Amino acid sequence: MKEFEVLILQKLASAKEELTSLKESISKKNDSGTDYTASTSKLLEDGADTLERESLSQLAARQQKFVINLENALIRIKNGTYGICVDTGKLISKERLRAVPHTMHSIEAKLAKK
Repeated sequence: MKEFEVLILQKLASAKEELTSLKESISKKNDSGTDYTASTSKLLEDGADTLERESLSQLAARQQKFVINLENALIRIKNGTYGICVDTGKLISKERLRAVPHTMHSIEAKLAKK
C-alpha cells in the first residue's frame, strides 16, 4: 500500500499545482485591462476571451474532480478499502492501480459497464 500512497501523493501534489495554475489563469482572464470600445475587433476579442475562460473553467472543474478522487483514494488506503472493486468486491490488479491509482473499479467491472 505504501507504493500506492506515494504514487497518489505525487499525483495529488502535481494535480493541485495544475489546478492552482488554471485558477490563476481564469482570474487573469477576468482582469482584462482593456478599455471598452465598441469596435468589431473588440467584440471578437471578447468572444475569444469568453470561450477561453469557459474552456479553462471546464479544465479546472475536471482537475478539481481528479484532486477529490485522489484524496478519496488516500482515505481508502487509511481505512483499508483501497484496491478493492466496489462492484465485484475483488482485488483490483496492481497494474490497473498503477495506471489509475484513484480507481474504485477493476478492469472487468469497468468493461462490464460499457
